[in-house]
Amino acid sequence: MNIPTLAEFEDAAAVLDGVVVKTPFDVSEHLTDVLGAPVYLKLENLQRTGSFKIRGATYRLSRLTAEERARGVVAASAGNHAQGVALAAQKLGIPATIFMPLGVPVPKLLATRGYGAEVILEGATVETPLRLAAEVAERTGAVLIHPFDHRDVIIGQGTLGLEILDDAPEVETIIMGIGGGGLIAGVAAAAKARAAAAGRTVRIIGVQAENSAAYPASLAAGEPLEVATTPTIADGIAVARPGDVPFEVIRELVDEVVTVTDDDIARALLVLLERAKQVVEPAGAVGVAAILAGKIAVSGPTVVILSGGNIDPLL
Repeated sequence: MNIPTLAEFEDAAAVLDGVVVKTPFDVSEHLTDVLGAPVYLKLENLQRTGSFKIRGATYRLSRLTAEERARGVVAASAGNHAQGVALAAQKLGIPATIFMPLGVPVPKLLATRGYGAEVILEGATVETPLRLAAEVAERTGAVLIHPFDHRDVIIGQGTLGLEILDDAPEVETIIMGIGGGGLIAGVAAAAKARAAAAGRTVRIIGVQAENSAAYPASLAAGEPLEVATTPTIADGIAVARPGDVPFEVIRELVDEVVTVTDDDIARALLVLLERAKQVVEPAGAVGVAAILAGKIAVSGPTVVILSGGNIDPLL
């Protein structure tokens, strides 16, 4: 794929202005002590719908034609993309059907229904809802809104990278979780383009849950591979195969991918509650988990994206 340009990200940010919240930055003295470099938290857990997904969903839907909008949209998600699509569809007056896996956290389910979408529960992981959503799109003509494997979704998510460079122009490293790859592909492309325009560079590090880590093997092979996964508390990034579209960007622009265990993630959740007073879901805390587990080595100002706050109260 051709990597999105800085102008495309800036255009998307203009489209999202007034829809998404410019989420705050916070300094973490504790993580600064652990890492030995300044650490800032980008609090996307405080975003509307509780995660960054509203960015990509809204931008993708905004680009649909009138005829496509009339056909409605269908999506599949473990929860955050579902809420983003449901709210974006509600605001644009587009009928939405969302497939979600069985056992999805109740707050995500209730919020998605609350935004007016029809929700259908099927399958143990997000792979089954993705297949069913694609089948419905093929059968009915509804537009499939993929959670990560589309250029417009990546551009929408990448607006987060512009915000980071606006608030911390001196940042040298940005750390975030990876599921299918839409967020990190967008942030990497946007942040590196913005930094290059200022004559600087920025390093991008992705973090995967050890139990569902398709990117290390895929990057080593040079192509997306489907890997065997086992359950992880980080359900929001439990994806067995990278997206084809984000993979091309990640292979070129992401500097490093590391993995963390569920115990690492659980410790990060507690640290964020105790030290930062932030409610963060497991998938949104993997960057912090990587710092605490000693998986990250940096020398300069570092931003960690807390990508979602829709925690399962039964966790």
